[in-house]
Order: sequence, then structure tokens, then C-alpha cells
Amino acid sequence: MDLRKTHIYRYHVEHGNVVDFGGFAMPVWYEGIIPEHKSVREACGIFDTSHMGRVFAEGPEIEKFLDYVDSNDVGALTDGKGVYGVMCKPDGGIVDDLIVYRRSPESFLVVYNAGNRAKDFAWLQKNTKGFNVKLSDMSDKIGMIAVQGPKATEVLAKISATDPNTIERFHIAPLKVSGFDCLAARTGYTGEDGFEVFILDDPVAEPTKSLKIWYDLVAAGAKPCGLGSRDSLRLEAGLWLYGNDIDETTNPVEAGLKWVVKMKKPYFNGKKAIEGIIEKGITRTLLGIMMTERGIPRHGYEVYDGDKKIGVVTSGGVAPILDASIALAYLPPEYKEPGKEVQVKIRSNMVKGKIVKHHPFYDDSKYGWKRVKA
Repeated sequence: MDLRKTHIYRYHVEHGNVVDFGGFAMPVWYEGIIPEHKSVREACGIFDTSHMGRVFAEGPEIEKFLDYVDSNDVGALTDGKGVYGVMCKPDGGIVDDLIVYRRSPESFLVVYNAGNRAKDFAWLQKNTKGFNVKLSDMSDKIGMIAVQGPKATEVLAKISATDPNTIERFHIAPLKVSGFDCLAARTGYTGEDGFEVFILDDPVAEPTKSLKIWYDLVAAGAKPCGLGSRDSLRLEAGLWLYGNDIDETTNPVEAGLKWVVKMKKPYFNGKKAIEGIIEKGITRTLLGIMMTERGIPRHGYEVYDGDKKIGVVTSGGVAPILDASIALAYLPPEYKEPGKEVQVKIRSNMVKGKIVKHHPFYDDSKYGWKRVKA
């Protein structure tokens, strides 16, 4: 099978360890997962995120439509502001998580996961019935690069016409980068400060602008990072991975995403089902585990309390900054107290761990966008 190529493919194939990631040719690493991970926590790393879904959503009823398909309050957005939310099925199951940015009253940018590009666009199109809106899939026409880390602003500023630090967190604004028209959003998937840069009018067949910006960022001091560190960074930050931690069989309440579900809205897809879930109560909830004995928990590993199986790991791995192994797992709500001991079955061994805070796992006064600056 021929793998789909992103805007930065030419760089990946020359410098990275390229694998099949959901049908895309993507780098797992360049120098290595650990150094790339630490570069983002300590300085600045860049990621090719051009495989993600990008849609221009427009029309006189576009705000009303997006408020219908998104659990969060899109109607509360002002120009230049974005919001994280989920799209739900009528039964409350999560179709995907996404970010919606308002560019103007009748123009929005919607960004969602790479693995769900076709599914999500079809879902959005299906739900447009009765709304005067237009959806344009721009995924192959706009490049996308994430610039992440405590020095992300400093690095991006070196190749930008104006100061990117004027863009506030979860806001989006036009920014000329390497001389090209872009949109820059103060968002990311690492837990760190940083930007997601959307390179306008740059088709994947001839991605001249995206490649120029990528090379310029490297020259400005950014370290290229692959999928391996992207996953370890988001896990340390306690961020959800679609297909592992959330999917169509999970609902926002048990996933710890109730904060993005605005029940005061008159209606949105899945509202009635979620009201029932809240009223009835949940039987499982997504919790964080830190291993206290040697062993690396992985997706699908069983979690026990003594002889009793209580859940399954959804995401797991090494947390380089914490020098520990961590995991996310759906467990009964009575296990949510930090410090409670559990065991993860790693191969044939029962390895001890304990429940810890997980959003994020690290001390956010030392790491991440909330860190206390010296």
C-alpha cells in the first residue's frame, strides 16, 4: 500500500525513521525519543502535524451548526479565540476531540485527529442538514507545523514578521512566517507553551512554503521531533489519545472531559444521553497510575487490585521527565484517591503501581505552559 505523504515528507525520508502511521508516512524519531522529548520540555521542538484534519467551516449559520455538533460553547467565542471540545454520537459516545477557532462571525477553522480525517468530515457533512453552512476540507491545501516548548515563542519570533507572543493561549491570528501568510494558534499537544502554525495556500503536492518554514525553524534552533516523543509528551501531560483513551464506546463524563461539555446549552449531539449518564453515575473513570516497581505498562495491559481485575491500561509508557513509568486506565471511581495501590499485569508479572494525579502527571509549576518562569 502506498502511504500518504505530508507536507514535510521530503525532510522525514531524508532525516527520520519513517513508519506507517494510520496510512501516513511519518517519522517516529530523528535523533531519538528521549532527546526529542527533553528538547520540548526544556527548549523548543517542532512536529509535522500536517496529517491532521483541517476544515474551513463557513456560512450564516455556522456558529449555530458548530454549537450543535460540538459539546463546548462555540457560541461564546469571539473573533480569534478557540475552544477544545468533543463531538458526540446520540448515545454520548465520542466521535472525536477537536479544536474550533473562530476567525470571524461566519468563518471558523476546525482541527481534528489525523486517524479520523475521513470519518470526521463525513460526520460533519452528515449533520449539516437544515443548516446554511459550507464545509471545505483543507487538509491537503494547508500545511501544519507545531512549535512547542518554553522557547517556542523565541524561536518562532526569529522567522516571523511580528511578535507571536501577542497571540494569547487558545487564540489564533494571522502571522507572516518566513515571508508566507500563515495562521498561528497558541495551542499544542505536549502540555507546553507553543504554537500550531497553519501554512496557507500550500498544497501537499508542492509544499514549498511548509518545507521552507520547517528548515527555517531548524536553523532558528528548533529540534525536529517525531511521533514517539509526541506521544510521550502528551502522556506526561495527561492528554487524551483518540483510539486509546477515548473512542465511540467512551463518554466525556467517564473520560474526565465533563469540563468541555456545556450542559446549559439548549442542545448538542449527545446531550440527552449525557444527562442520563450524569444522573445515573459512572461505573468507571480514567485515572493515572505511576509504577512503583520496575516495568512499563502498555495499552491493553490488565490492572488488578490483588486477585481482582479492575480495569485495563489505555495508554502507557516511560515519562522521561519523571524518570518513571506511567499509565492511563479506566478504573472504578472508588480508586480515584491518590496513593491507592494497584498492580499492572506486565507479561506474567504483577507489578506494583499507585494512583496519582494525571492531568498532568508532572508538577506544572516546573513543567508545561503553567510553569513558574525564573
